[in-house]
Amino acid sequence: MNAQQLSVRLMKVAEYVQAGAVVADIGSDHAYLPCHLLHHGIASRAVAGEIVKGPYESAKKQVRAEGLEDKITVRLAPGLEAIEPADGITAVTIAGMGGSLIASILEEGKGRLEGVERLILQPNVHAQAIRQWAVQNGWHIVAEEILKEKDKIYEILVLEPTAEEVQLDAKELLFGPELLKQQTEIFKEKWQREATQWKAIAERLENTQQTEDIRTKKEQLLEKIALMEEVFADENS
Repeated sequence: MNAQQLSVRLMKVAEYVQAGAVVADIGSDHAYLPCHLLHHGIASRAVAGEIVKGPYESAKKQVRAEGLEDKITVRLAPGLEAIEPADGITAVTIAGMGGSLIASILEEGKGRLEGVERLILQPNVHAQAIRQWAVQNGWHIVAEEILKEKDKIYEILVLEPTAEEVQLDAKELLFGPELLKQQTEIFKEKWQREATQWKAIAERLENTQQTEDIRTKKEQLLEKIALMEEVFADENS
């Protein structure tokens, strides 16, 4: 992968960046995504944020090699602390992390999201945590995609701020309101995989000493299995 040839999932993230956006790519690694956005005239400027010194140096080197030092600022900072008010950021991209970590980054740095028009988020797992954050903080899910790359399945969530109350039911939080509407073959594959794992874990818990924590975990798993069976029953009816 490089700035000219992104991975499938990063290409999809790039497609959701609005034309002329000023982008903050958090956890930018080699800064391939912001470089791609600038080379293709999608973004007007960008900030590449990294918390780890090695990837930060790699990003600086990449931006320099691409001749984009006047358009991309690379900062060593945790999460959204890479964003400064003077940047005028209008889009934030966070890709390749767990959903719980992405949600915590958004929560800890939400004071820096003023003026941001769109969040494009690609969690590797636990997208539900991002949807819960969106509900609690006034962000509406305007698009979702699910894709498969090298036998791994990824979700992409696109959020925009709204003054209206955001409401999602249990199924929408777990599966995604837009993904539920689409129910692609990859969607079905993902949740069939998940259900197999949930059932195996629930069976093991059944044969474990029944502490309060074990009972709670088992109940949560059974609730998710029931939701999934309901979704697929609706789809087949």
